[in-house]
Parts: sequence; C-alpha cells; structure tokens
Amino acid sequence: MTDRNLLDELMRLLSRPGPVNWDLAEQLAGHVSGGPEPIDPWVADEYLELARLAQLKVPAATGLATDPTLEPVLVGRREWARLHLRSFCYLVDPMAERLDGMGSGPFGGMIKPLGPVLLGMNAGALVGTLSTQVLGSFDAGLPVAEPVGVTFHVPNIENFAADHSLDPRQVRLWVALHESVHEALLRQSWVRPHLIDLFGSLVNSMELDTGALGVWQEALTDPARLEEAFAQPGGMTALFGGGMDETRLEEAHAAMTVVEGYGAYLVEQVSAGLLPDLATIRSAMAEQLAVRSDRSEDAETLRTNSSAGVQGRGTEFCAEVVTRWGPEAVRRVWGGPGNLPSTQELDDVTGWAARVLLDDPFSD
Repeated sequence: MTDRNLLDELMRLLSRPGPVNWDLAEQLAGHVSGGPEPIDPWVADEYLELARLAQLKVPAATGLATDPTLEPVLVGRREWARLHLRSFCYLVDPMAERLDGMGSGPFGGMIKPLGPVLLGMNAGALVGTLSTQVLGSFDAGLPVAEPVGVTFHVPNIENFAADHSLDPRQVRLWVALHESVHEALLRQSWVRPHLIDLFGSLVNSMELDTGALGVWQEALTDPARLEEAFAQPGGMTALFGGGMDETRLEEAHAAMTVVEGYGAYLVEQVSAGLLPDLATIRSAMAEQLAVRSDRSEDAETLRTNSSAGVQGRGTEFCAEVVTRWGPEAVRRVWGGPGNLPSTQELDDVTGWAARVLLDDPFSD
C-alpha cells in the first residue's frame, strides 16, 4: 500500500465510533509492520521443541512456575502486530477517558472527533513499530496486558542471528528461555497488574497540548497536511506533549528494568552448559538495543530503553545482591511492589538491602 493510499484509507476510517479508533489502529499497524513473512515449517518445528524445552528448564532452574497451557506462538511482523494490538490498551484507555471528560469543555468541539482518531493512530504506530524491532514479547520495553504465550518473532530472530553471524539454534533457544522467564515473572500475582498500574498512572500524568489540537484538526481534513503532520518530531503523541510526571516515569522504567534484568540473570542460570555463545549473543543484543534507542522518536517516550537480554543495570543489581547476600535475597524483590528497587537503589544495593532485608536473617 502506498503512502497516498494509506492516507486515503485513514480519511475513510475517521468516522468509526468508539473512544479509540481500533480499526484505524489495525490499519496503521499493518501498514507499518509490512507484508506477510512465511515461516519455514522445519524451522517452526524447531522453535516448538525449544519452547517445550524452555518450559521444562525454567521451573527446574529458577523455581518460577510456567504455564503449560500457554501455547508457543510463531509470528512474523504483521502477525505480531495483530496479536499485540490490544496488549498496550492501558496506554490509550486512560487518555480516552480523560478526553471524554473534556468533551463538554472549551475544546470539546475538537476533542470529540479528534480524540479517537489520534489515539488509534498512537496505538497502531506503537505496535507497528515494535513489530519491526522485537524478537518476542520480553524485549518490548512495555508489559503485555494479557498473557500471549511464548512468542517467537521468527523473521526478526532469524535476521538478528544472520546480521550478527550468530549460531541461529543458540539464538532461538536464548529467546525461548527469555520468553519463558519473562512470562513466568509477569504471571506472578502482583507483577503484571503493578506494572500496568505504573504505566497507566504515568499516562494519566501527561498534560494535554492544546496547541496540537488545532494542528491535527487541520491535518485530518487534508491528506497532504496529514502526511506532513506524521513527519513532525513527536509524531502522534504530540496531543499529550505538554509534559508528564518525571517521578512516575522513573518508577515505571525502574520496574521494567528490574523485570528485564532479573530475566537476563535467570537466563544465565538456566542456560549453563546450553549456550556456549551467551556472551556473544548478549553483546549483539546490546548493539541492537542501542540502535533501536537511537532510532526512537518522542512518540515512544513511554517505553523503557530496554535492557532485555543484556547485562544492564537490572542484571548487575541482581548479580550484586546474590554476591553479597545470596540467591534467596534477590528473590525478595518479588515479595511485593514495595520490594522493587527504586531508580537510585538500582545503583545502590546497600540502600535497597537496608530497606528490604534489614530484618531478614540472611542479611547478616
């Protein structure tokens, strides 16, 4: 689909009802993600076997329970985008509620038609962009609202291995382990709800940029101006470009950093003897994440600069806690939201231990 045809399609979809224009989101996500990508059946069989192996290895090595009812999911870009389109609804639903509450205010005449369209664009652009970058769900930089299973983005994984001259079988297993660990962490009773609450609260702190309303109102009546608006820095989150609560942003990003870092720490434990090239894979992933971060636009402010799969701050925090107080100490992180380290404590394990482990017998 050409850009011009996309713009014509967007204009046709503007009248769809609802607080978020999900039809528009789906169209835009599909456009950004690209066409179908076939998966070799032989390669697919290997992925399924590795997923089963990971589901056995992770509980045995970490004590985390995996969900055997979640089937492995093998996808390309378009399928990943379709599967995850509603996975980040907690980012747009609070915006929709706020805009609905402003419908009777001085900007109500613009907000009522514009809000659903811009939120649909926001959701579609985010998911479509992620589909071109991620290897699964573990490295999205955002929590997935509902379990989707061990997700393999096969074309991206295969390209990642080829681009960095890595053993594709080791990379496939490495992703399988990360996906299994990540889903096991998020399925603990409080973790996924807490992360979603953090990001939802962050969205609620974002300020409406009333100046952007007029710009988008004019753009949505003219395909040429709409094309220009898409190209502007800040993209489609410009509607809420008036600032956000930096404290909440730090808290949300710190929580995701711990989830990703602990995941990488656990994968290192699980993969002993299985991944001789682990250090090389991690180095390649660090390089890829750096490139991804460099290419990010302001529209992706809510996402963390993911450290999934690499030895970032979260992994270093976990390793240092284990070195000083043992593996049982680092598991205390998952005792409840209050046990998560703050941004400052990620670099100060003694401060975290004084707060969380002070009355614990293995803190001596």
